Amino acid sequence: MSEPFMTADFQARMARAATAAADAELAGLVVTPGPDLTYLTGYLPVNTERLTALVVAPGAEPVLLVPKLERPDAERAAGAEAVRMADWVDGQDPFAVLAPSMDPVGRYGISDNAWAMHLLGFQEALPGTSYASLTAALPMLRAVKEPDELARLAAAGAAADLTYGAILSVPFAGRTEREVAADLAALLIEHGHSQVDFTVVGSGPNGANPHHEAGDRVIQRGDTVVLDFGGLKDGYGSDTTRTVFVGIEPPKEVQEVHDLVRRAQQAAFDAVAPGVACQEIDRVARAVITEGGYGEYFIHRTGHGIGLTTHEPPYMIEGETRPLVPGMCFSIEPGVYLPGRFGVRIEDIVTVTEDGGLRFNGTPHELAFVN
Repeated sequence: MSEPFMTADFQARMARAATAAADAELAGLVVTPGPDLTYLTGYLPVNTERLTALVVAPGAEPVLLVPKLERPDAERAAGAEAVRMADWVDGQDPFAVLAPSMDPVGRYGISDNAWAMHLLGFQEALPGTSYASLTAALPMLRAVKEPDELARLAAAGAAADLTYGAILSVPFAGRTEREVAADLAALLIEHGHSQVDFTVVGSGPNGANPHHEAGDRVIQRGDTVVLDFGGLKDGYGSDTTRTVFVGIEPPKEVQEVHDLVRRAQQAAFDAVAPGVACQEIDRVARAVITEGGYGEYFIHRTGHGIGLTTHEPPYMIEGETRPLVPGMCFSIEPGVYLPGRFGVRIEDIVTVTEDGGLRFNGTPHELAFVN
């Protein structure tokens, strides 16, 4: 079990957020329930119609507004002592309570998952204000991980690796995708995950759909099966993909495509270094697959950031020119998807170090055989 984050950790995060807001020429940030609020305060309330919002502004004490009936929970959050807490009761206008803490003509970054009724409430209470999504305004707010966050991500990756090792001993042939997905979920929990977010089991032609939902198709000998699974451990995400073959003699094309994807994944990993543009990781992986003749079947970006959520900035995609810096964490997951036939994807979570890249997944990349 990881050591908990302390008040000082949240104070430092909010101070960095305020500085980043100033650098982006924002009056501050309005943070509603979700990963950004958890990151900044350690508080994870239920997101409801009752307004909960943190206001972080340069040169000002952070203010956390909560419904009065939820204040006892908010006060137990690890970062509670780093904010000035205010509350409101049903029948009171929460926006009027928070308005004095905001610049009436300021431009604010607001959480992407803020309810529309809350954003509209701020605009009605403070008609001179304007807003930008936090992802657009401060995409790197949570992207560079602290050492304790890196340790949690490494532990989540190791737990996912143990899950993969165990699933290779589970029978596949004659069972449905849904049954194997249930095994994956149980193994993730067994190996320390507190939450299972997804268990993709794409067998045969279903593997050509990168986001296939495990269904009632019965897995057969001779199937290629894409396994993509992950969840949360100590609040931080895992996400790994391996492709297996049911039997011991895969068709030549299956082995060739798998080898091609494996080379693309390795080439992209080898390209990771401080200062390299995010899009370059995508370009390197895509070039290998294109040169192998399957470029049109690589139909998604090469990677996404990971942390408190499974998908977050930075993204390894054409057009993202932001440079990699030590502490960024993201997936490298090239794939080839042949409609109606099969798919192959190999995915690791990687962090940027001063010397290059470091994988948080260590299971073999070779095509594995299952029964």
